[in-house]
Amino acid sequence: MWQRASLKQRLLALALAAITLVWLGASAFTYHDAREEFDEVLDAHLAQAASLLVVQASHDLDELETEHAPLLHKYARRVAFQIWDRERQLRLHSVNAPQQPLTHGEHGFSDTVIDGHRWRVFSTWDESGEYLIHVAERTEVRDELARDIAGNLLRPLWFSLPLLALLLWIAVLRGLRPLDKLAREVEQREPDNLAALNATSAPREVVPLIERLNRLFSRIDASMQKERRFTADAAHELRTPVAAIKAQAQVARAASGDAERIHALDNAILGCDRAAHLIEQLLTLARVDTLDRSVAEPCQLRDIAAETIAALAPAALEKGVRLELLAGDEVDIRGNPGLLRVLLRNLLDNAVKHTPPGTLVQVSITHEHGTTSLSVSDNGPGIPEQERDKVLERFYRPLDTQASGSGLGLSIVKRIAEVHDATLQIQPVNEGRGLRVTVAFQR
Repeated sequence: MWQRASLKQRLLALALAAITLVWLGASAFTYHDAREEFDEVLDAHLAQAASLLVVQASHDLDELETEHAPLLHKYARRVAFQIWDRERQLRLHSVNAPQQPLTHGEHGFSDTVIDGHRWRVFSTWDESGEYLIHVAERTEVRDELARDIAGNLLRPLWFSLPLLALLLWIAVLRGLRPLDKLAREVEQREPDNLAALNATSAPREVVPLIERLNRLFSRIDASMQKERRFTADAAHELRTPVAAIKAQAQVARAASGDAERIHALDNAILGCDRAAHLIEQLLTLARVDTLDRSVAEPCQLRDIAAETIAALAPAALEKGVRLELLAGDEVDIRGNPGLLRVLLRNLLDNAVKHTPPGTLVQVSITHEHGTTSLSVSDNGPGIPEQERDKVLERFYRPLDTQASGSGLGLSIVKRIAEVHDATLQIQPVNEGRGLRVTVAFQR
């Protein structure tokens, strides 16, 4: 129930609870302090009454009437006294005092229970030492006074709580008005409106929320722009192989001979393969874009490299390209094994496509200063320095390239490297020839 309460209800409940607790704490402290004070005052009254009786007993005890005086106050029955002589004879007592001594103490204060009632007693001897005076008060008087004090302290709280709740509710509504305004502004926006919210007139406590919302809007806008560009580029790239397949199918249908028809169908199949490869690359890129490193686990790059090389070796040998793995000791890195296989497969696929037959594509794994580096080197034409950043963009292909491709391979490699917080470096093997792509992982 509390989790589903509105912010206004929570603030009101917390404020009322805090005020009530503070009030109760202050009341308890005041009650305790007041109880001690009036206990001392009442004890002083007992002592003062005893002093008066001492004076009376010393002068004219024999002339005092032993009959009881009328009770003129509601608390009179709860106050009693006794005067005893040295022979332990009760010489004088109040109407509500028992026949036995109120206490066995002879000096100072004491507490006793008589007929089920607790009494506070003050005892003293007169100056001559002839008479012992006991003055007592039932503790119910003190308890009743304490209850009256507690009621007087708490009564204003119970009567003022509804008014206080109303005032707090009004204050909360006014205080949260900027949030209501922000909520209405966001609610009234068009779905594609990701412009920054205005935080100039917002309270300081709300500014961090608005700033984080603006950063979120900015990231969403950038992501949507990227997706729009990706969709447009993908549609453009798919249009070419689909058009080629259609053209070859039309050639095959219009062919007059089997050889021409077979050649057109072979070209159509090749176009289908290219389209399938492009679609696979697009799906891979889309999958990588939605992942992060939260799924990382310990990985052995050497094992991943060996498996990937074994899978691509037949296609490489068919072209006359040898694949070689140079790896040192096994060292774990944290990563996504499936993505790392995609990364290496794209690097090897690019290298095999661009390197001439009869040459070598080398995969090396090195460890140095807490960094594990994965490098793929080929003997192809390389990439001019001015285009090395461009080839990492989606769908970019160098103008003088002779190999077919979607232009997505290195962009996929770049994205997987980013997911793993790795650095990507492209450089020539020697004198501008060949290409070495290195991905460095922090262990």
